[in-house]
Amino acid sequence: MARVVHFEIQADDIERAKKFYADALDWSFEDYSQFTGSPYFGVITGDDEDAGINGGLLQRPVAAPGAGQGTNAYVCTVGVEDYDATEARILEAGGTVALPKMALPGMAWQGYYLDTEGNTFGVHQPDEDAK
Repeated sequence: MARVVHFEIQADDIERAKKFYADALDWSFEDYSQFTGSPYFGVITGDDEDAGINGGLLQRPVAAPGAGQGTNAYVCTVGVEDYDATEARILEAGGTVALPKMALPGMAWQGYYLDTEGNTFGVHQPDEDAK
């Protein structure tokens, strides 16, 4: 079973978004740009002992949907043990690749898919040997 382990928030202005979430929800941020090769901040939503998940904050790659054009939401990522087997199941079930499998060097394999309704979700397999 694949469990949601991570969410992502896309932002037009990363610093403005960081300030908003810090002020509104007391979230803190860690710079993970060295893993992604572009500005990316880990979102710390609470203590490790508390139930819940942490996420990421990144620059929005394309324009957000406008009012009345659909949902503009966080992207959830599921943790898996076998990335390739999970991808095969996604594709067999009618999903499509949004962004192909990529290495987060020294950390994990990551990719993004569209479900049959056009919703984006991520797949993440921890792997310290990912290159």
